[in-house]
Amino acid sequence: MSPDSLPRAMLITADFAELRRRVAAARHAGQLIGCVPTMGALHAGHVSLMQQARAECDVVIVTLFVNPKQFGPQEDLQKYPRPFEADGDKCRTVGVDLLFQPDVRAMYPVQFATHVAVDGLTAAWEGAVRPTHFRGVTTVVAKLLNLTQPDKAYFGQKDFQQQAIIRRMCRDLDMPTEIVTCPTVRDSDGLALSSRNVYLNPSERASGLSLYRALCLARDKLRAGEKNLAAIRLAMRAEMEQTPDVAVDYATIADPESLVELSEPQSRMVALVAARVGPTRLIDNLLIP
Repeated sequence: MSPDSLPRAMLITADFAELRRRVAAARHAGQLIGCVPTMGALHAGHVSLMQQARAECDVVIVTLFVNPKQFGPQEDLQKYPRPFEADGDKCRTVGVDLLFQPDVRAMYPVQFATHVAVDGLTAAWEGAVRPTHFRGVTTVVAKLLNLTQPDKAYFGQKDFQQQAIIRRMCRDLDMPTEIVTCPTVRDSDGLALSSRNVYLNPSERASGLSLYRALCLARDKLRAGEKNLAAIRLAMRAEMEQTPDVAVDYATIADPESLVELSEPQSRMVALVAARVGPTRLIDNLLIP
């Protein structure tokens, strides 16, 4: 077995000083650092992010932190899945170098008073339904990027609005991290992988497929030459609303950069949907060139 094929020893730490020492050593050695920020409950979508980071970077850091600041008062913070041991095993399998699992009290000490907010992009869609969500996301991601100092950070396309907001934050604040957006990973039936899919019973899971059907409907109509986006949005919504246990939050076609709802087709578009399936809220999207 060659040295390059030997399994990597993964460090698991919650210690900020230890993380900084490892980052400084990698920087001193001229190594490229990749970071994959997660809230744990890792699935194949997360694994694909780690695999891309492993392929592109010398050092791969995964952060695992269930961030209370991005949960609303009535959301699922307390029951959010936390299979930490299984998550660690997935990271080892990919070859992650460092798994950072900070404590909430360390991330947000007493009298913590600083937050990062991105205007504009956070107002619509997820921001309209979950008004405090993105301030919590941008605050924690800014902290994690400051701690890990990566050359590249990897996010999934499934959270399309989130990656657009983080990209804007890094640009506006001159953060020297490239935001890499990786394709959505789906089950064989088309359902986008999500840590919250574990909440779905078999009937709800079948109903959840209506989100992807609505996206495909929009794509197919646009490819067929349909130019009436208002009609397409109504058809997307109808596709989901006719499905049992589905309560639609939004179904739209927007500009991929500004996230502004489009009135007519353009060269690049993104279809965005969100709905509550039973008690579980799901989101999905599809880029449409």
